[in-house]
Amino acid sequence: MSSASTWERIERQKLRPREWRARHYRAGDRPDPSRPAGTDRLPQIKHIIVLMMENHSFDNYLGTLGRGEGFPLGDDGTPDAENPDSAGTMIRAHHARSTTQAQGNPCQSWSANHAQWADGKLDGFVTASEQAAPDGDASVAMSYWTGQDLPFYHGLARTFPLADHWFSSCLGPTFPNRRFLLAGTANGLMDDLPVNLLDRPRAGTIMDLLTRHRISWVNYRPAGREDQSEFRRFLRYRRRRTRHHLGHLGRPLSKTSEFQRDLQFTAALYPLGIVGYMTHVRGLEQFFADADSGSLPSFAIVDPDFRGFSEENPQDIRKGESFAAEVINRVMHGPAWADTLLIWTYDEHGGYYDHVAPLPAVPPDEVPGRSRVAHPSLLRSLLKVAFPGYVRHAEQLVAGPNGYDSYGFRVPAVIVSPYARPDCVLPDIFDHTSVLKLVEEKWNLPALTRRDAAATSPLGALDLTAPPAFLTPPDLPAPALAWGTW
Repeated sequence: MSSASTWERIERQKLRPREWRARHYRAGDRPDPSRPAGTDRLPQIKHIIVLMMENHSFDNYLGTLGRGEGFPLGDDGTPDAENPDSAGTMIRAHHARSTTQAQGNPCQSWSANHAQWADGKLDGFVTASEQAAPDGDASVAMSYWTGQDLPFYHGLARTFPLADHWFSSCLGPTFPNRRFLLAGTANGLMDDLPVNLLDRPRAGTIMDLLTRHRISWVNYRPAGREDQSEFRRFLRYRRRRTRHHLGHLGRPLSKTSEFQRDLQFTAALYPLGIVGYMTHVRGLEQFFADADSGSLPSFAIVDPDFRGFSEENPQDIRKGESFAAEVINRVMHGPAWADTLLIWTYDEHGGYYDHVAPLPAVPPDEVPGRSRVAHPSLLRSLLKVAFPGYVRHAEQLVAGPNGYDSYGFRVPAVIVSPYARPDCVLPDIFDHTSVLKLVEEKWNLPALTRRDAAATSPLGALDLTAPPAFLTPPDLPAPALAWGTW
């Protein structure tokens, strides 16, 4: 099939009702059943890069962009969204006082997500913050930042196609949502507790598919000494994880961010496959070297330092913007730019307000949400005797429904490529499985679950029938902090 006919096929699929696709698409289906898996259907795009930062909603970062569906404005020209606190006082959306966030506030646990959603009323953001941090400032859930705070991000979102209805994949925290990016399912995970990660999805992950079809992929992440072998680094990583897990069992944690800091790189969220994955893990310095030399792999996930510049609270968001700007600029000005597609997005909303209610979503599989610590299991029985506080805390984190039939809250998302359509705001509904759909469309790979089978690829952001509009990289505003100056 020619690239032109492939593009026409994709355009036709976009016109079909979402409900039709949800009924008829199944796990295991390939975009083109007449051609073998691994066939390159979009040769213009040789490199797909995912830069997934942490914990901010669309309104929180881009609600004042003036492009896409941002905040509704009041008569005074400022956002007029509001939420009640527990006393019934309305807290209005407001410009954050600092780019440094509060510690552990707002909250993005499974239970907090569902409380914020409130069956679509979206009136639980402030009260969820009150419950998560009784001594904190609950109004931070209604705060936002502007283009003055985040000039690079706003410049990026004004220049390249903006996906203003890109939702996180479930009403849950970081780990479940990043699992959807890897496998089209959280496989029942509801929390960020490392002891709940010892499982594997039935169809495996996108990395398994890529490896099987000899398609190069790398998970770039902050690393230690680059002269050590991958196996030695793996052993050291496992020792760190074991010490970390044992150290936390003896005390209930008051902040879910403590769990998230144990995340070393995204592919580790399905650790039963980690031995095979370690040969595909590289440090960030290698990413910059690969971008500068044009040696990027076919598919890459670029992870920030989750402790310092992922934009999780209590970090200064300018540090994360500085890192993301460096990644994107190095790609745009590298030799591989001419055939690259980069997606900048966020794993979930971090507890920050967004005015668009999450939509119903196709359940990925039959696996219900569960926690080996919070729900009946042998592990829970043992821990409840030895560490009752830990179990109580785990139960609080996952209180609520146990299904994956809804998207999570909107997150920022921009499609960066020389083939990007100028002045484009995408009308489609996306979630993190849209990345899987893109990879599947590119290499004719089978869908991993019903969710990615029904997903919409962000290829509508590109015009592959005309000369690339951004072959010469555009000038974007500098980030608020220069990379390496902090």
